[in-house]
Amino acid sequence: MARKVLITGATGDTGRAAVAEAIALGLDVRALVRRIDDRAISLEALGAEIVAGDLLEIDTVVSAMKGIDAAYFVWPVAPGHLSAAVNFAQAAKETGVAHIVNLSQRSADRHSKSNDSRDHFLAEQVFDWSRVPVTHLRPTLFLEWLLYPFQLPYLQQGVLRIPAGKGRHAPIAAEDQGRVIAAILADPMQHAGKTYPLFGPVEMDHAQFAAELSEALGRPIVFQDLPIDTYSASLQTMGVSAYVLQHFAGAMDAYQHGVMSGMNQEVETLSGRAPMSVGDFARAHADILNPVHA
Repeated sequence: MARKVLITGATGDTGRAAVAEAIALGLDVRALVRRIDDRAISLEALGAEIVAGDLLEIDTVVSAMKGIDAAYFVWPVAPGHLSAAVNFAQAAKETGVAHIVNLSQRSADRHSKSNDSRDHFLAEQVFDWSRVPVTHLRPTLFLEWLLYPFQLPYLQQGVLRIPAGKGRHAPIAAEDQGRVIAAILADPMQHAGKTYPLFGPVEMDHAQFAAELSEALGRPIVFQDLPIDTYSASLQTMGVSAYVLQHFAGAMDAYQHGVMSGMNQEVETLSGRAPMSVGDFARAHADILNPVHA
């Protein structure tokens, strides 16, 4: 049974949720953040110990891991993933961390067209090679994508805009992932060596996704499918980085070919509660998703 846990990316979508859920389970939580800001201070108010560090600087990772039983690793869609994973694995070995929970992705694939998806696959191998017991989580697409700058303005205008084709997936919320992460950190050894694909409650295509959003938000939402190149060009005008654009193009090609499809009950089995639906998420964030009229 883990007593003191480290949660990285603690001010991000899954990290923030994992901190709250781990504290609720009675764990002693150390939250690793890049900088001490209002988001970090809000985690401290929940009862987390806050430490600043950088996964690309191994000495700061070693310092954050001292006295830790189990640790959660997450890396954004950004360069540096493999260096961060190597640092994390080495730091865990040096400090005697007994278990790592690694957030991978459903599209992790040695042969992916996305550099980021390939790096997720390779990061899994790094942790396996380290011989520190590890659990890999492979979630499908996050519901939080609805709130991101490349999606939210269009949704507020009634358009779910993404080059999804006829691809299907079961969208999952970070809150549900946080609950799974905390549950594994609390009792990690029974999950050692396992890989868990994580899904929301219902697999759907984006036309069905738009229909459920329409019902939840009380206004029409239509799905607008676009060629991947056209969509990527529009993201570029929004200032999206070249690394993210390359990943998105490869990942959406994989999506259209069924890589994100599938269903299971792992979220409920692991965390004791069924994951929220698209409608649940939309209603919980209706104040953001619905347009504000003067």
